[in-house]
Amino acid sequence: MTYADISAPALTPDIHGHENFDDPKAAVARLREIYDIGTRFLQETFQAAIDGGHPGRRYRAFYPEIRLVTSSFAQVDSRLSFGHVAEPGTYVTTVTRPDLFEAYLEQQIGLLLENHGIPVRIGLSTTPIPVHFAFGVGSGIVVPEEGELAFTLRDVFDVPDLSTTNDDIVNGYGSPYSDGVEPLAPFTAQRVDYSLARLKHYTATSPEHFQNHILFTNYQFYVEVFEDYARTMLADPESGYTSFVGPGDVEITGAKDPCEAPAKLPQMPTYHLKRPNGGGITLVNIGVGPSNAKTATDHIAVLRPHAWLMVGHCAGLRNSQRLGDFVLAHSYLREDHVLDDDVPVWVPIPPLAEIQVALELAVASVTQLKGYDLKQIMRTGTVATYDDRNWELRDQSGPTQRLSQSRAIALDMESATIAANGYRFRVPYGTLLCVSDKPLHGELKLPGMASKFYKGQVSNHLQIGIRAMEILREMPLERIHSRKLRSFEETAFL
Repeated sequence: MTYADISAPALTPDIHGHENFDDPKAAVARLREIYDIGTRFLQETFQAAIDGGHPGRRYRAFYPEIRLVTSSFAQVDSRLSFGHVAEPGTYVTTVTRPDLFEAYLEQQIGLLLENHGIPVRIGLSTTPIPVHFAFGVGSGIVVPEEGELAFTLRDVFDVPDLSTTNDDIVNGYGSPYSDGVEPLAPFTAQRVDYSLARLKHYTATSPEHFQNHILFTNYQFYVEVFEDYARTMLADPESGYTSFVGPGDVEITGAKDPCEAPAKLPQMPTYHLKRPNGGGITLVNIGVGPSNAKTATDHIAVLRPHAWLMVGHCAGLRNSQRLGDFVLAHSYLREDHVLDDDVPVWVPIPPLAEIQVALELAVASVTQLKGYDLKQIMRTGTVATYDDRNWELRDQSGPTQRLSQSRAIALDMESATIAANGYRFRVPYGTLLCVSDKPLHGELKLPGMASKFYKGQVSNHLQIGIRAMEILREMPLERIHSRKLRSFEETAFL
């Protein structure tokens, strides 16, 4: 067997050094050029190694990076929560898939140029691109596992390194860069690539289809309502929506086009009602439980959505509630446990005014109730999130007392997780639930117990979520991304 000479310098593509840019489009074009050269190099050398056997040497390509160097403490518009750095220093971020993130990168680089009046530097980073990520999501090329090749993969190509693929930046644990520079963006390229691959696995849709406004649900009926709404929108040339995508990347553009689901649905079936520039709505059926809620939001966060909302079912805890009533969360009792290490339970998860207002306006728009009359069908208060679906079977004295002391009005298994991860990842979040059972009052979630009122409200519920997203879409981005979500030391990039 032939072995790579790992002591010899790795063969890398010939890319010259850093360049200054004062135009965001030109800067992103250079990022794309560097990334394309690097990934093409890895694709070609990997294929040659597969076809011809061990190459006898090591191959390596590097992610491109954006670097900002400033020596000024100059203050910028204090209303802005992003788009600038607070003090002198060197700030850097590695970049992957600049084709996918083109609009985002142009926007964020443009804000840096506008707010600091100095160029950004674009060039090669010192972070290798793992060969697994060089083929892109949906390429159809899969890197074989160790043992299936005639050579040891890690001797020839870089592979994903979990020791550097983490959430240290968003969790506030400091810079992940060894040379002491500060992070410019909330995620490194390796972290983004990891999540892009996982998104495809869990949702069976490609990252390119995700829209900027994300709805999460825990009930299949919402998918059916969403597809009906999508077809209505596609039949209306004035709606602005252009296509509808389901699992398997099945995409339709006409109201009567078939949208056949794959034989085997993924863990979290996802559907996208698309508009230009990501202005549409994505619906993710995360199923039941905080683990799924965390998994979905962990990976969707790298796409930097403008907002995400939970529109699912819950248990109503007050005698005055009816099945089908709505619950607008303004605080959370967190007993889901999956985020305790990342967002300790003593961290408050505040309501975001813009999201709360949008949801209330949406309820009023769909139900035609306003002001005090909204209280007929909607309560605002604390939502408790548990990690035990059958909590009713335990001794009731403990859980019931905590629920009462917290003033909780509803209980579910996902909402606090989604809100807490929104808080952690600086993605605006909100929750509007629909009461599907009242376990403390003998109305358990059993077949045949749903009233006519409840059934009608379930359909209205998703329409409210959609309407709220349409309201948020019309808001300027700097209004939605509240300073409540920013810590003492924040990245310039959103």
